[in-house]
Formats: sequence, C-alpha cells, structure tokens
Amino acid sequence: MSPGAPARTTLDKAADENFPVAPFFLPRACRADLMAVYGFARLVDDAGDGDLAPGGADARLLGARPDDGPEALLDALEADLLRVFDDAAGGPRHPLLAPLRTTVRRHALDPGPFLALVEANRRDQRVRRYPSYDDLLAYCELSANPVGRLVLGISGTATPERIRRSDAVCTALQIVEHLQDVAEDLRRDRVYLPADDMARFHVTEADLAGPTANASVRALVAYEAERARALLEEGAPLVGSVRGRLRLLLAGFVAGGHAALDAIRAVRYDVLPGPPRAPRHRLLRRAGAVWRAARGEG
Repeated sequence: MSPGAPARTTLDKAADENFPVAPFFLPRACRADLMAVYGFARLVDDAGDGDLAPGGADARLLGARPDDGPEALLDALEADLLRVFDDAAGGPRHPLLAPLRTTVRRHALDPGPFLALVEANRRDQRVRRYPSYDDLLAYCELSANPVGRLVLGISGTATPERIRRSDAVCTALQIVEHLQDVAEDLRRDRVYLPADDMARFHVTEADLAGPTANASVRALVAYEAERARALLEEGAPLVGSVRGRLRLLLAGFVAGGHAALDAIRAVRYDVLPGPPRAPRHRLLRRAGAVWRAARGEG
C-alpha cells in the first residue's frame, strides 16, 4: 500500500457525512484547507474508534508499534500533529497531516482546536456513559465545536458571537450523529444518550440492543432530536452573519443537521435498525430554506 492509499481511504468518508465537507462551489484553496482539517479529524476519530488496523499502514506511518491500541495511536497522532506546528521538526509523518501544515501556516491556526479533537477521542477510551445532558455538552465542546471554530478560522470570520452560534450548530450535528448511531455506538460499548434522560423515559441498555426501538426508546430519541433541532435554530443566525460562498457552505451545515433530523423523524424515531440518512434532494431543499431565511425571505 502506498503512503497515499490510507489518506485516500480516510478522505473518501467525507461523502458519508450529514453535511457537505468541501463543496465544489468554494475556491480550490479553501476546499483544500477544509479537506485538510477533515482528514485530520477523521483520522483521529478512526484511531479513537479502533478502526485503524493494528500494525497497519496508518500505524506504521505514525511510528506506532504493532500491538499499540487506540490510546497509543492517539498519542502518536498528537505527536505528529505537533510536528505540523514545529518548523524545526521536519514535517509530519502521516500524509494526511502534510497538507494541514500548509493550512495552518496560511491561516495562522492555533493548535488548540486540533488538540481538543484528540482529547475527545481519548475521553472515548475512558468515558463510556454520560450521566446528564450537560456532561454530553461538555464532550461536544471537545469533539465537535473545534471543527466549526476551524472553519471560521480558515474563512477569517471568527468573532465571539459567530463562535457561539457555530458551537450550537456543531453540538447539534454531533448529537444528531449520536442519534443515528445508537446501535453502532452500543456495539462499541458507548452510550451517548444521557443516563438521566434514559431513566426519565424508562429506557434500558437492553432496550437499545433490540432490533427495533420500542415506544420508550422512540420517545427518548424524539426528545433528544428536538434538543438538537433547537440548537440548530439557535445557531442558524450564523448563516446570515456572513456573505458569499461561505454563507452557502454554512447553510449546508445547518441544512445537513435538519435533513438528518427529518430522516430520523421519517422512520418514527426507530434508529436501531441502522442510521437513517437523508436523500440528497431533501438536503438541497433544506439548504434552500436555510439560505432564504438567512436573506430574510421567509
């Protein structure tokens, strides 16, 4: 396998996201910057989820040992990330991090958001359940919100208010993903539905392991979906606060969350058979609605 092969495999996963990662209408340099950030974030997630083969190409590129587990791989990834920011280090080892160096320099990005993504995946190795919604929000602060902040950094549009709105959108997108992946997460021994909400709706982990959702599980998923919907609405003014192609990109992010929630509602909140996905035409319709709202047209 060539050094570029694992990078290509990782970047191909962009097509499966709920939102457009680097759509065609953006300038080439901007698309490259967004894909550089996505490639790093996806690689970190794959390492944290145990999806990188022990001793495989990614591990070898990072200098990891054949028997290294997720935490050791995350440590190796963090060390490679720091080479991106260290001019004297000779550059990162993994090909996905090489373009990130250009992006970081072009926009004077800080390592903080990247380090937060690594820490979120470390937390996944140690924290398997979340007692409350506030605990889940604290996790999203590490796992999701840094991505939006990086998008604002790349576009040169970061302000305190935009960061606040972006955080709401990114947290919503993370919660939506958790709702889509309840069954898959449980197979990894992770539950991102807050324990106090599960108790309130009389949902047990045995219920989540079933082939289909019972009435209690559906009610819980509907409740969490409405929370995510409210966060998307809270963050939506971010779209109208920017102009041009960036507005279209951010409209796609917000629309992707709404379209995914529509897909969850369409299956009557039974997410256990598999992740409900929105068809492309529904995403485009939602994006148009978000765009028009940002322009004050309805």
